[in-house]
Amino acid sequence: RTIAKGPDTTTWIWNLHVDAHDFDSHTNDLEKISRKIFSAHFSQLSIIFLWLSGMYFHGARFSNYEAWLSNPTHIGPSAQVVWPIVGQEILNGDMGGGFQGIQITFGFFQIWRAFGITSELQLYCTTIGAMVFAALMLFAGWFHDHKAAPKLAWFQDVESMLNHHLAGLLGLGSLSWAGHQVHVSL
Repeated sequence: RTIAKGPDTTTWIWNLHVDAHDFDSHTNDLEKISRKIFSAHFSQLSIIFLWLSGMYFHGARFSNYEAWLSNPTHIGPSAQVVWPIVGQEILNGDMGGGFQGIQITFGFFQIWRAFGITSELQLYCTTIGAMVFAALMLFAGWFHDHKAAPKLAWFQDVESMLNHHLAGLLGLGSLSWAGHQVHVSL
């Protein structure tokens, strides 16, 4: 018990972060709490788009995607080459097509092919698009928190919330189903 209070432990670091999500301890203003959560959703989307842009960039820059597209049965997908530093190049394997690297098994190449991405240039363009969307979402989070903050009545309007969520769900679901039908028919 006394050891947990002493400077020799890391308990004090954890105590700094204990109430990060306890919004009631920060303020009692429900409108402010709702606004912060709403703007945080945009920030989270920004991080997701940034993460996606990194995956597209690394696929364009470091992978053998175009070689894999030319012969996917004999060339293994690889998105990473280990550099020859202190003997680590032993991890590289022959992927076929004159490419050495680590074979990947998570299906990005197949997903990109299903999306219709057929070149590194298209991967780079998708990277830029994802980064633009990341910046747009980051701006939207700042805008909805500082410039055009919604009022509490907007957050409590269940009918409006239901309409927005159902429109997104049904709209994206319909687009996904249509894309699936086109993909299967081709």
